[in-house]
Amino acid sequence: MQNKLYPFMQNHFDGLVLRSSLFYSSKYGLRFEISIPGVDHLNKRNLKQMKDRTTCLFDHVFYDSDEILLITDVHTMKLDRFLEKRPTKVYQKYIRSKDTRYKLIYELFNFEEEDEDMVTHRFILPCQKHVIRYQQLLMAISYEDFPHPTQLLKGSQHAGIDIYFVNVTRKMIFHLYDDRGCDIIAFDKEDLRSLYREFNDWILDYDRVQIDNMMNNQ
Repeated sequence: MQNKLYPFMQNHFDGLVLRSSLFYSSKYGLRFEISIPGVDHLNKRNLKQMKDRTTCLFDHVFYDSDEILLITDVHTMKLDRFLEKRPTKVYQKYIRSKDTRYKLIYELFNFEEEDEDMVTHRFILPCQKHVIRYQQLLMAISYEDFPHPTQLLKGSQHAGIDIYFVNVTRKMIFHLYDDRGCDIIAFDKEDLRSLYREFNDWILDYDRVQIDNMMNNQ
């Protein structure tokens, strides 16, 4: 199956490499605060805010008919063969359609040039919104740094994970990097305008000046 990710990134994001902190690597992006600072992770009010914010932002970025690439990067030691042999729980648990899972693409590469012992297992799945149990998956991502049954890399303590939702149709990328925040970048700044206006109170204060300047300057 043809891998659309790299031509897409080359054509619309100047060849940007999908890595953590997308906001700081892209020309047009927003960074939203997800959890409540200083509040216990399992606090009911905090869990409700995480669910509400991640769901609202996701629904705003992805429409039912959009073509999506669901990308899971697992960063681990080269000698750790466990994750090389099978996809993570992301596709087994959070994709409703077995037929869709057959489209999964696998790649292996080295992100960390200075550390030859580290590799990244990348899984790419072309799909649409309706086959993703995205509310549950977003909450699982939010739980990843805490002891919880939904941990995606449970039993692989020396590995890290990043999950990207690429909207091929609208040329936008959604990255919930952990329970603290979410990066949303776009090919066209105007595609971020409604997010910027409707969810302005959620913008991470640390990056607010940079975001305001980006959105308000010609």
